Formats: sequence, structure tokens, C-alpha cells
Amino acid sequence: MTLLMEATPVMPRVQAFPDYVSSAGAEVIELAEMAGLFLDPWQRLILEHGLGEKANGKWAALEVAMVVPRQNGKGSVLEALELGGLYVLGERMIIHSSHQFDTSLEAFRRLLFLIEGAPELSRRVKRVSRSHGEEGIELTNGQRIRFRTRTKGGGRGFTADRLILDEAMILPEMMLGALMPTLSARPNPQVVYAASAVDQQIHEHGVVLARVRERGHKGDDPSLAYFECSVDARDDEGVELSPDHVDDEMSGDQDLWAVANPGLGIRITAEHIEKERRSMDPRTFAVERLGIGDWPATDGTSATVIPIEQWDGLVDPASVALDPVCFAFDISPDRSSASISAAGVRADGLKHVEVIDRRRGTGWVVGRLSELNARHEPSAIVCDGAGPAASLLHDLISQGIEPVMVSASEYGRACGIFYDAVDQGVLRHLGTPEVRAALRGAAKRPLGDAWAWSRKNSSVDITPLVSVTLALWGTDILVAEELRPFVL
Repeated sequence: MTLLMEATPVMPRVQAFPDYVSSAGAEVIELAEMAGLFLDPWQRLILEHGLGEKANGKWAALEVAMVVPRQNGKGSVLEALELGGLYVLGERMIIHSSHQFDTSLEAFRRLLFLIEGAPELSRRVKRVSRSHGEEGIELTNGQRIRFRTRTKGGGRGFTADRLILDEAMILPEMMLGALMPTLSARPNPQVVYAASAVDQQIHEHGVVLARVRERGHKGDDPSLAYFECSVDARDDEGVELSPDHVDDEMSGDQDLWAVANPGLGIRITAEHIEKERRSMDPRTFAVERLGIGDWPATDGTSATVIPIEQWDGLVDPASVALDPVCFAFDISPDRSSASISAAGVRADGLKHVEVIDRRRGTGWVVGRLSELNARHEPSAIVCDGAGPAASLLHDLISQGIEPVMVSASEYGRACGIFYDAVDQGVLRHLGTPEVRAALRGAAKRPLGDAWAWSRKNSSVDITPLVSVTLALWGTDILVAEELRPFVL
């Protein structure tokens, strides 16, 4: 295994790749040039090492990954690989998977432009599909490439020799699980990751790439070829800095710009980077241009938005809220379970939350809320107006209950209120297992400038967590507006 952590400034700073006896890289590079695609030295290096072959003719690397800041030329490496797969390597099926449709469509158009511009290649094209969602190219010998946007089932039913995962910093594990088996039946498959650094504030699916990066930095994976262009930002103890800690001196260092951007002076100018630095906030510049990522943990702890130890420290089995309380309810996306929770203020002024009821199905919810409403006369009954719980609105109104339907922005505010209450230690709960289990498997999703609990990406039923969050919002906002005097 060859591991190089410090390459020349115009080459990837981190390079790790398996040993190989020969490479198909030169043939692929030559074909790309015939199509008018002339590659930079760093791009040729990735093709040479990534297409290294063992003595039996199979790829030395099952996986090839490149993590490079935007606009440096990752797409050209993918185009060369796709041309090579179709015209040199004899790959029967190539799948190019992107997170966004626009990205997938642009990749399709760029490859087609190269092929149509080279008569030696275009004469071997049998069919071009331009239908929405079905973009692809088929050669006269039956070889094909398909361009797909990632969905839960996107890629199922296809057997691919080469799987290209563009925008891999946004790669849900569930979707990777749908795509990876497409390689299993092929004699010599390869998967390629192309990405920029992960920023957890905007990329909620960065764990897959973080795991690949972790293996690449260790340099001991015998089937991974890993290449990363980034600034090596560490503190005095050798711990990687987050993008939040990048100062003006570092972000303004043009030598560091060159380390992270192999396309500098070729397709990116220093003047343009300086304009980016002035227009971007320092954190965004650090991620997007210096390659200093906000990388999630790979051991599962990153899913715990609120540390379990911190939550456990707020247990008070004797805690009780004073009336009026606020109730909230939530339903899981598949409607297999629902939860009702309450929140209020204790006699000592601390906040209190608890799960009142959690059961399978949804048929019990309206009756239980009617019972609680009659007994407690709550300040409000709250639910997410854009979530599954909103489907019970008509039934609740028929029972004389008009729930407060929170908007998307209010939901984000509710999550912030809940997080702050835990972080500041001003909340108490009974220690029941429902919310604790939900916190262990809860994921969050971006919501404008805020975040919210993500039902889709959480690994457990989070209806108890969502309901206590919304109930606390109701207590903080609705009860406060009703009871606290307005003071100028």
C-alpha cells in the first residue's frame, strides 16, 4: 500500500492507493485527448493510480475517491472515466448518480458534447436518450451509460460495471445501499466518489463520505484509491480544526489556496478566489475553497444532536408542571405510531416536558386528545402543520379542538428552543425511555438558517421527541404571550 500525505502543491495533498502492476490510465488519458479533453497533471495522476491493475487484470482499487474544492475539474476526471469505460475498457453498463437532477443533466450534456465532437466516437453511438430522468447513451455494441438522480430506488434493477457517485458529500446511506449491489454481479467493478468537503450545516448526509475519507487518511485500505486536495489545518496538538476556526490570515494565504485548488491558474484565478473571500463568510470560504470540512463523526455519535449524558443529567422523577400546560402530538411518516406530549412550567420556574402517551397506529389520537383537552383545558394543542399529524385536523375540529399548526419557520424555532433549554440546563423531564431512544437515533435537517428534526433520516421513531419539542414551543411562545405583561 502506497501512502503519500504531502505531495507537491499542484497535486492532491493526501494520496493513498493500492499497489498495482499496470494501469489503464494512459489509454484513458489518450482517448480523452482524442475527444478534445486535455487533463491537468493532478487529474492524470488520479486516473493513473485509480485505474491501477493487479496481475490478474482486475482493478487494484474497488473504490476511487476524490475530494476537491468546487470548480477545479473533478467533472473532467469523471468524463475521462466514462469515455474510457465506453470506448476502451469495455464496460457494459456505467451509472452516473448525482444528488440533484440539474447536476446529472449537465454531466450528461458534457459527455455527449465530447462524443459528438469526435467522429471516431460518435459513429459508434446507436441511441441517445434525452427523456427527463432517462438520460443516457448506448453504443452499437450494447454498452451503455445512464445518468440518474439519487432516489430510494434509483439504480435498482441495473447491473453496473462502474458506479459514479457525483456530489458524494450528499450521499444517504439508504441510497448507497440501493446502488452498491449493482456491482456485485460484475467481474471487475469499480465505484467512484467525487465530492467537495462536507459541511454539516448544509449537508445532512455526509457520513458515507466521511467514512471513505477516514479510510483514505489511514492509508491502510487495500482496495481504496483516495485523493484529497485541502489545507492541512490543525491546532498545536495535531487535532484537525473545524472551518469555524479559520482566521483571516489563513484564508488570505495564497499559498494555501494553491494547496487546496489544483485548478488555480488553469481554470480558477487568484483574483476570483479573492472576490469569493470578500463575499463569503469565513466559514463557507474555509469549506468551499480551502477544503476544510466540518466532518461528521463516523462512529454514530454525530447522529446524537443532543448528548445523551447531557439529557440524562436533567432527569427529575418528581418533576411536575403547573397548569396550564401545552399538549403536542406527532405521527410517524408511515403512520405506524404516534405520540402525545405535554410541556409546562414548574413552581420553581424550570421547564418541564413529558410524554403522555405513545401507541401504535393513529386511530387513538383524536379520542385521547379530546380526553386530555376536557380534563386539563390546556393553553394549546400543537402539531407540525407540514407533517403527517396535520391529517387529523378535520377530526379534531369536529371534536371542538382547533390545534395550533406550526409553520416551517416556527418548527425551526421550536427545535432551537428545545436545544437551548437542554443546553442551558433549564429543562427537566421524568427520564422515560421514549425520548431518550428518539434522541439516540434522531437526525436533523437544514431549515433555512435553522434546523429541524428529520423524520426521514432518523433511524428510530422520533414522534416522542418531535411532540415534546413542539409542546415546549407552545409553552414558551403561546403561554408566554398570554400570561407575561408587555413591557417597553
